[in-house]
Amino acid sequence: MRRSAVLLGLPLLMLAAGCAPAGSEPAVAPTGPVGSTSVDHRSEAFHQRAAEVAEAWRPGPAWTGGYVPLEGPTLLTGDPGFTPDTETAFRAGWYRDQIALPGERPADGAIRFPDGTLTVPLVSAAEAYRQLDQGDPPVCEGRPQVPPLPKDGPTIEPGPDGWATSAPQSTCTPLTVTGVRLGTASVLTSRGEAQVPAWLFTVDELRSPVARLAVAPEAVGAVPEPSAPSRPAPTGFVGAQDIESVDGVRLTYRLGVGACDTEITPIVQEHDGAVVVGGLVTTSADVCTEQLKLEPVTVTLKAPLGARPVLDVLTGTPLRIAPR
Repeated sequence: MRRSAVLLGLPLLMLAAGCAPAGSEPAVAPTGPVGSTSVDHRSEAFHQRAAEVAEAWRPGPAWTGGYVPLEGPTLLTGDPGFTPDTETAFRAGWYRDQIALPGERPADGAIRFPDGTLTVPLVSAAEAYRQLDQGDPPVCEGRPQVPPLPKDGPTIEPGPDGWATSAPQSTCTPLTVTGVRLGTASVLTSRGEAQVPAWLFTVDELRSPVARLAVAPEAVGAVPEPSAPSRPAPTGFVGAQDIESVDGVRLTYRLGVGACDTEITPIVQEHDGAVVVGGLVTTSADVCTEQLKLEPVTVTLKAPLGARPVLDVLTGTPLRIAPR
């Protein structure tokens, strides 16, 4: 049965292993509730599996020398001041342009990593907009069909059904693009946080521009295929789904837990070349709905994440930043 994703807020316990070379034993012993031998046993099993995941991590040259983004190509550049309607439109990719978009590709741009720069080809503003725009919203009652015109903007002809009048804005309304310029956006990559060329679209309904990364597809490297132990994970393990935020040594990621799971415990093992994360849960023996819930948890690392990948202990998959 397919599981649906929702967010819960549950008490968190934190366990962090010491920073050690791949394949070595963690420096910190596992902990758990007083008298809980089951948690100690599962924690020991986690560290054994995490060490194997870290040892198996063998990325290609693109990971350390190319451009491999770990978040999506459409980003917010600041607080957008969302309303429920505008957030719906942003998440769905509903836009309407009110300007002429240049179709010529600009000169090559530079991605600035913490360890150097990389020159890459860029796409045009028109191509970036085509990637940004995911189609029209559904036609629904009350949708305004007359977009607000920018000052000194072009005259826009009505559609085949004419103009809709006196209609309030609804969740079926796209965002209005009234300007564009080439700039940069901060992006988490395989080489750490980088400044990446991006087309910045001014949107009338939002306080800050929407960025669409401008790097041409041929210059974007793929995330390596995961490698994990072939044996099943022990009972009570849950995997990490994505990264919610990185702030210095604080790493927040989301675990995929069951609807009736309790005692949700994030757990991490650090290595020089990777950070392996997951979680432990207590699963109820009672009848429970079949759902996947995304539970944010936070751990404190021994050192800033830097360019180290965050790997899921179940699958060995490098985690990406959740859509934001």
